[in-house]
Amino acid sequence: MTGKLRVAVLFGGLSSEHSISCATAGGVLGAIDRDRFEVVPIGITRAGQYVLEDDDAEKFVLDPAHLPEVVDNGTRVRWPEDNVSRTLTVERDGVVTSLGQIDVVFPILHGTYGEDGTVQGLLELVGLPYVGSGVLASAVAMDKHFTKSILQHAGVDVAPWRTLRRHEWSGDADETLLEGLELPVFVKPARAGSSVGVSRVSQPDELANALRIAFDEDDAVLIEQGVDGREVEIAVLGGRPGEPARASTYAGEIVVSGRDFYDFDAKYLGAEGIDLVCPAEMSDEQLAEMKEIALRSFDAVGAEGLARVDFFLTASGFVLNEVNTLPGFTPISMFPICWITSGLSYADLITELLDVAVARGAR
Repeated sequence: MTGKLRVAVLFGGLSSEHSISCATAGGVLGAIDRDRFEVVPIGITRAGQYVLEDDDAEKFVLDPAHLPEVVDNGTRVRWPEDNVSRTLTVERDGVVTSLGQIDVVFPILHGTYGEDGTVQGLLELVGLPYVGSGVLASAVAMDKHFTKSILQHAGVDVAPWRTLRRHEWSGDADETLLEGLELPVFVKPARAGSSVGVSRVSQPDELANALRIAFDEDDAVLIEQGVDGREVEIAVLGGRPGEPARASTYAGEIVVSGRDFYDFDAKYLGAEGIDLVCPAEMSDEQLAEMKEIALRSFDAVGAEGLARVDFFLTASGFVLNEVNTLPGFTPISMFPICWITSGLSYADLITELLDVAVARGAR
């Protein structure tokens, strides 16, 4: 293969994490190695239109006063009509022009209709290689109920929980829903990320409102036992064909002070009360155990490409919280921070992900 690899950077989307996806795209557009890669930025509007976006990192800076978004600019990007051609086209003012052949897609999408296997399925159908996990692993890891079920079967400790479907809830604060669980609990949409729709419940009378907030995001909701432990995370990179995945040299820790939990505002809008620390302070034995569990969990859900694996480090050991197959990827997000601290720059991390995706080829 000669010349620059052509990368379609795909971002935005229909989920409530649209703006975070845009901010992540801004980080990638600003750091990607332009000597090796030519970028075709494709935005997905909140209404689901695929538009040709500006190759401008500054346009997508995460400003709390004005969150970035993809707006309909009148263009329409068309995917290949079959899995033989990798040529994309764009329609503008009724005129269709070629965007050329695409070598690999970098889907920087968070939440439903992007992180959950739907876009991955589209890319499979048209035969385009892409960064990250395939359809099954993306769908499994997006759904907290199924993730926990699979990991529990694999012998990984997870927090006790119960899953409630919308049709099973009467709309009131039925305290029987808390049976077998100790307060505080966390109420979470089964398929959402970035702490969207998540509430901490410390009193039974707070449950009904927490459920309403979560059901606004999904038809399935988890009521999960709160875990008393340090919030620690580690980054995993999938290998090329025939190679195993590897974990970052160091783990990170989310230090919460003055907030109930690591919520959306703290993650992305600069709210006080949260510090991201890397490397996290832990013994060599603890770090080795964390890496082993993270890699086992990565394989258990069938992940590929990348993942951030989140734990609680309790007095009795590690409790796995989440396997995130498309983690936050801004330069200040924990996944890149773990690798940067481990000696891999942000730009080199992007290059590694793209190289692995090309090596794996179309699934």
